[in-house]
Amino acid sequence: MLDHPLPDLGNWVAFFSAQELPVLRHTQRQLQIARENIDTVNGKDITRIVLQDPLLAARVLAYIQPLTRRARLRHDVTTIAGAIMMLGINTFFKRFDHLATLEDQLRNEPPQALLGALQAVRRCQQAAHYAYEWAVWRLDVNVEEVALAALLHDLAEILIYAFTPRLALDIRDRQQRDPALRSLTVQREILGGFTAQDIKTALYKAWHLPELLLQLVDDQDSEQPRVSNVRLAVNLARHLAQQGWQNAALPDDLKAIAKLLNLSEEALSLRLGLSAPVEDQTVQSARKTNLQITRTTSASE
Repeated sequence: MLDHPLPDLGNWVAFFSAQELPVLRHTQRQLQIARENIDTVNGKDITRIVLQDPLLAARVLAYIQPLTRRARLRHDVTTIAGAIMMLGINTFFKRFDHLATLEDQLRNEPPQALLGALQAVRRCQQAAHYAYEWAVWRLDVNVEEVALAALLHDLAEILIYAFTPRLALDIRDRQQRDPALRSLTVQREILGGFTAQDIKTALYKAWHLPELLLQLVDDQDSEQPRVSNVRLAVNLARHLAQQGWQNAALPDDLKAIAKLLNLSEEALSLRLGLSAPVEDQTVQSARKTNLQITRTTSASE
């Protein structure tokens, strides 16, 4: 395990590229069951398993890219479904066999490291779910591309937990001690001047992942509806993971999402399972204050 920052992005890329990315233990079990029933399993079944695990999804996508270049395909393979179709089920199982697990990878590390890694994975899964649902609502040209981009958006954060758990915990502890610190600032201080997103972008390029994926995870290009779809799904999942539905950033999230989907905030709240829109914290405070005043006045009368 690496316990110190590396001096440049090239070193980070070389370090992570030399590692065998683990998968979730649940993924390993699901693949074993599928392998035992290989005569009845189809590509959709395998795709469904892969798309629940950002680490395996990244491995599959990275593995398929050299094959697409050798096959001289006119277009990149930009979905897991397309990658499985190109590989074939038998080849997939031969290539992705005896996979190490994230749980075993962090077995001898502080338990908070595995917890942090699994929380990051869960957040990626939730972001992918939101992105998929919204892309369907928007009639996106390829829903899986959007969902896959959301699933892989925070891949570097998972890798940092998996292979540099001490640094990941340092980042987490700094932010817990001082919630006002911006995450990007803390990451730069602890990761040698780089953010997790810097490392992610460098890895995607080094692994020759599809250019489309790089575009969809580029938060700066937020004017594109598909990019906004990914970014807003990632933001909502992150904010909910931090403080639940009481996160002060949620009102702005919901306004942006409602605009993207061309829905009212009330309709969006219903789709997200809320009984009413999340109000600004100031408004909530004012309502509580008014209610307390009313109760006090009624009691005195």
